Amino acid sequence: MRRDRVTFGMMIGIPLIQLILFGFAINSDPKHLPAAVLLADQGPQGRTLLHAIQNSQYFDFVRQVKTEAEGRDVIARGEVQFVINIPENFTRDLIRGDKPSVLVEADATDPAATSNALGSLRTLLNTALQADLTGPLAFLSGSDGPIDLRIHARYNPEAITQYNIVPGLMGVVLTMTMVMITGLAITRERECGTMENLLSMPTRPFEVLVGKIVPYILVGYIQMGLILLASYALFDVPMVGNLGLLLVVALTFIVANLAMGITFSTIAQNQRQALQLSFFFFLPSILLSGFMFPFRGMPYWAQMFGELFPLTHFLRIVRGILLKGNGLEDIAPQLWQIILFAVIALAIGVKRYRQTLD
Repeated sequence: MRRDRVTFGMMIGIPLIQLILFGFAINSDPKHLPAAVLLADQGPQGRTLLHAIQNSQYFDFVRQVKTEAEGRDVIARGEVQFVINIPENFTRDLIRGDKPSVLVEADATDPAATSNALGSLRTLLNTALQADLTGPLAFLSGSDGPIDLRIHARYNPEAITQYNIVPGLMGVVLTMTMVMITGLAITRERECGTMENLLSMPTRPFEVLVGKIVPYILVGYIQMGLILLASYALFDVPMVGNLGLLLVVALTFIVANLAMGITFSTIAQNQRQALQLSFFFFLPSILLSGFMFPFRGMPYWAQMFGELFPLTHFLRIVRGILLKGNGLEDIAPQLWQIILFAVIALAIGVKRYRQTLD
């Protein structure tokens, strides 16, 4: 172990990574979820209700929208998790005893991220206005509650877990296989003694690395096809968006992971080290991307770290296209970050690739 530093690092590093991530970053009860407000009533009771909702710590109001269409757009783009709609004449109807409705629209693509927050609303709405419902209005604080809560769980109203997990598996499988396969590419040449053949050829480093990457792009698309087929035939995952757009966008994600694997291949001295480096990349990717645990439930530092991985952005893209019907404009903020990651990873791999055996 003293001579094999990478293996020793794995024995120490992996438990430390798991301890930090599971101990500090992973949270199955996410709070401070971003929400938008559509406030059509300026009465005091409506504002009191909003303050009570925010004080529950499950909701953070990050913007105010003017129309229901704007609220649906910000949910579709993933900018907010909820839209709280206080309707017009809310205060008037409340005072009359007409039991006004409050509409809450939620992005339910990940049921685990919204279930606890939505569950807290029913109790909260029954108690938020207790201080106002006194004197002549005391009759409104009955057991039935003064407010009618209506929840629209968009994109996954039945909270079916497979709708969230199965599309995400596409990104997880591609990350695991693409990084691992190409991580062995250069080290295998070195261990098998065929590196001399590559070095004797009139090729530039970029050409060799592209030659290592291109064949596995087809492998990645075969994996995607199998997962999409299983999603449709076995799990009945809705495919609302354009599958052609998904296939085009997936090319950038596949290339990004292949470039990362090639970079590991140029760093590692043997195939075992390449596999170990791939695992170091894969473990935080799957834990911090929002695949296993709600992304917004993690602390801010963990979210910033998770934003560095292409899997985080690809999960938002694939779920957005399949479940929400997102177009290119909606996924562009995630797409350019994957492209940037691929360019940087490939540039590092080209720089480290050696044209000599030294």
